Amino acid sequence: MKLTWEQRLIIALICISVLVYMIKFIVFGDDGESNTLSYIFNSLGFLPINILIVTIIINRLLSMRAKQQQQEKMKMVIGLFFSEMGSRLLRLITSSDPDAGVIRDTLAVHKTWAAEDFSQAKQQLASCRFLASPSAADLIEIRNLLEKHHEFLLRLIENPVLLEHNSISKLLQDLFHLGEELASRGNIADLPETDIAHLAGDVNRVYSQLTFVWLDHMEYLAANYPYLLSLSIRKSPFTLQCDVVVRE
Repeated sequence: MKLTWEQRLIIALICISVLVYMIKFIVFGDDGESNTLSYIFNSLGFLPINILIVTIIINRLLSMRAKQQQQEKMKMVIGLFFSEMGSRLLRLITSSDPDAGVIRDTLAVHKTWAAEDFSQAKQQLASCRFLASPSAADLIEIRNLLEKHHEFLLRLIENPVLLEHNSISKLLQDLFHLGEELASRGNIADLPETDIAHLAGDVNRVYSQLTFVWLDHMEYLAANYPYLLSLSIRKSPFTLQCDVVVRE
């Protein structure tokens, strides 16, 4: 088994510490007497352990803390994305999906859902087909939405926290590609069916990724911010009608 550099460093530091104490024992024995040289050897022997604690263990804990903070910031930005345009885009695409009923049933998130419910929903979602058939009018509306939020998407892609997350960076890349494809067309209403089908493929690529990201975000809210989950459920893009009024 190949060791990581941290594992090799830990082994080396421990070996150095053991070696120093072995030399001390050979030179001074174990009579319990203390002198300047004995003190120096004790300090030298503990130095590798001190390095191990400070530079590896504490550094690892600080790195874990920093990563948690980055994850928190990333989730906040994703929530902002869905509030600004993500939910609207999903609702537009879903409205042209003939199999949307299956996806709506799978993503009928409830505030009582636990981790097991989200895990089961992800498994069911993996077997769903994402075959939206957007009309020319739908594509025009999607293009307008992407053009309206173009600067917002640019700010997102400049965020290093988001780019470290593969699924998010891939989604942003495909969103920009879809926007570029749509912006390159003149009058979408005059496009042939072959080109409409090509654009539908780009839409469905975004559709699939966006749906999984939305479900991940709902799971995050359920675990950390139940009050935000309640509003997100009422504004869910997978409901037939958006109704934010609390009725139960």
